[in-house]
Amino acid sequence: MCADVIVAEDDEKQAELVRRYLEREGHAVRIVGDGLAALDAVRHQEPDLLVLDVMMPRADGLDVVRVLRSENRELPVLMLTARSTEDDLLLGLDLGADDYMTKPYSPRELMARVRTLLRRTRRTAPVAEDPVLRVGALVVDPARHQVSVGGGAVECTPGEFRILAALAAGPDRVFSRQRLLEELHGFDRYISARTVDVHVMNLRKKIERAPRRPERLLTVFGVGYKLTDPAKATPRA
Repeated sequence: MCADVIVAEDDEKQAELVRRYLEREGHAVRIVGDGLAALDAVRHQEPDLLVLDVMMPRADGLDVVRVLRSENRELPVLMLTARSTEDDLLLGLDLGADDYMTKPYSPRELMARVRTLLRRTRRTAPVAEDPVLRVGALVVDPARHQVSVGGGAVECTPGEFRILAALAAGPDRVFSRQRLLEELHGFDRYISARTVDVHVMNLRKKIERAPRRPERLLTVFGVGYKLTDPAKATPRA
């Protein structure tokens, strides 16, 4: 599974280490040393994957992700950071990063995550035959990567979209956090269930009339989440 990968890392030794491991697996690698160069490289090269350090000159990794997602670029982004707090991790994911690793990290673990991101991206690449998923007024179109509620467009980050598409493919089915983590990352060794909770919280702000009293994206306490059609809900006495 050869891919074009951009590595945005201002630490030259770290960048060369990542390059060696990626090239060993057959990937074509381009290294850039700051955030603005990363944006320019993505716009011109349209890579299969961006490995992105958070702390960089000219524009940091969080700003890079924010700009890329505002441009509706859906390439997978794996963020690397020396910051280790949960708030930093969740901010990166909330902005649209697909995965997040804290330094120091194992190069073998990094390559495992790269393989997972590339497999998932190619497995879920839009095709004309992808069915449009409908749960009441909520419509998820995997082929066009579009979401709408009652005809109104809803903008979702890649992580939010994957969770919503998985739930919409099995309406009224309860999905555990572990199952939804697999949709996001393929494994959960270093990412907590809190990641899913944050995506769900953000989705509710976008698809619910009253996010604090959700009617579509429901919590099944002690189990996980499910997506349902509120029009079919049993009226309360």
